[in-house]
Amino acid sequence: MAFYVEVIGKILKVLLCELKVLAPASHLDISPETDPDYSDYYNLVESDSSYSDGSTRVFGGVVLAVLYSTVFIVGLLGNAVVLCVLIRHRHRCSLTDMCFLSLAVSDLLFLASLPVWAHSAVQGWVLDSFMCHIITALFMMGLYSSVFFMVLMTLDRYVIIVYKHSICSRKRPAKMALSLFVWMLSLFASLPDIVFAKVKKDTSTKESCRSEFPEGAAWMSFTYLNVLSLILPLIIMSFCFCRILSSKSEEKHRIIRLLLALLAVYFLFWTPYNIITFLRFLQTKGFMLSREWSNDLSLAKQWVEAIALSHCCLNPIIYTCVGQKFRRAVLTVLNEPLSSSFISPQSPDSTSSILFY
Repeated sequence: MAFYVEVIGKILKVLLCELKVLAPASHLDISPETDPDYSDYYNLVESDSSYSDGSTRVFGGVVLAVLYSTVFIVGLLGNAVVLCVLIRHRHRCSLTDMCFLSLAVSDLLFLASLPVWAHSAVQGWVLDSFMCHIITALFMMGLYSSVFFMVLMTLDRYVIIVYKHSICSRKRPAKMALSLFVWMLSLFASLPDIVFAKVKKDTSTKESCRSEFPEGAAWMSFTYLNVLSLILPLIIMSFCFCRILSSKSEEKHRIIRLLLALLAVYFLFWTPYNIITFLRFLQTKGFMLSREWSNDLSLAKQWVEAIALSHCCLNPIIYTCVGQKFRRAVLTVLNEPLSSSFISPQSPDSTSSILFY
């Protein structure tokens, strides 16, 4: 309790400092006549903002550590249940269900990196450069594989509803080959961030792990991320949904409900991260170079990363809330012995989904 009282006290001091900085010039006793170059004003801003930044880091470190720990527990349990359900029905999984399986694996990649991010939020980066590359790989591959498999799942549903057949053969090897191709594509898209990941000291003398692109190659951080994970998927999926909605299929309503829920939550949690990445890209081009912009964007990046990482525990919750058949499958798995949960009778592959209908 004493710790939280101390944190609240520091927050109040920070607010008072900010009010003092934002006070009129008469209260600061600074004017063009007494200080033509406003040096006293900027010295005051610098001293107060450094204190504010330190206090915010203390508060942010505690909140982020608690948030990451909660997301880790909820996400690990939820995605473990999803894997159990899909593995139990592996003999009749459609391509859509294989995409759900890959989405669960993508979430687990995020979850594997969460303890490191939680510790880094409080103590700074304490691992070596090699682990920086590994954790960056988990983060970026989790991001790209999530959106790529959602695009594949949307395309498959679009082809099934509009053209009455699947984009992939019903044979399991064809589905596995397509899934492997998407994973390889995710790795290829992640390579720039993985290669240029490095450990650097930030303004608080703590070390952090982030991608530092060489001069002239900063466009990669914008092009690879914003185009491949936001703009292009949004265009493809918008086209597919427009065609699906214009069709007269009876099953489209059940499919659209779950797909729209997944995609809406994804874009809601990841769009802020893409926007901040774009703004930081503009900084490399000479825009928004003031001290205020730099501090605000650094703090914003810390929080949008936390929001984006929180997404990895939400997909199982969406499946449970929207997918009636998935809820029944979960209850079946939970009521059976663990040894029999992974055994299911042989049945031919189908284009129907375990989670949709």
